Amino acid sequence: MAQQAAKAKPVRNVAENRKARHDYFIEETYEAGIALQGTEVKSLRLGRINLRDGYAQVEQGEIFLHNVHISPYEQGNRFNHEPLRKRKLLMHRGEIRRLLSQVREKGYTLVPLRVYFNEQGRAKVEIGVAKGKKSYDKREDVAARDVKREMDRAMRGRGRDLD
Repeated sequence: MAQQAAKAKPVRNVAENRKARHDYFIEETYEAGIALQGTEVKSLRLGRINLRDGYAQVEQGEIFLHNVHISPYEQGNRFNHEPLRKRKLLMHRGEIRRLLSQVREKGYTLVPLRVYFNEQGRAKVEIGVAKGKKSYDKREDVAARDVKREMDRAMRGRGRDLD
């Protein structure tokens, strides 16, 4: 038992959608498995994925990931995958129902936040229930970040003046 725990791999981030946190207020996050083909997994392990324009959508009681680009595997043969195909996300039925009810509210969407491999080596997607930011919200975030940075600089420099 102890040997198995020592062999467990740490969680490894493959890709993160930083633009999503800039463009949306993330209300809630969920973890979902993702149904992939063999060459897609190999491409993911090389970090060849782009989440920037991706979104998730509930269709007929199932949830799918759209517009996420996974580059074709270079050593793949004629059975290589389609880079922009829609991919099924694996979630419990209750979670999907909860997501569907939240998305039906005005202005909410499902956005992929990051893709990673968990301890068992399985590919997972973290999706967020998000509401779009207005341009003034984005400016407020930038201003708050600048103020925080200035305060941190002032606090660091404060101890040097005592000499």
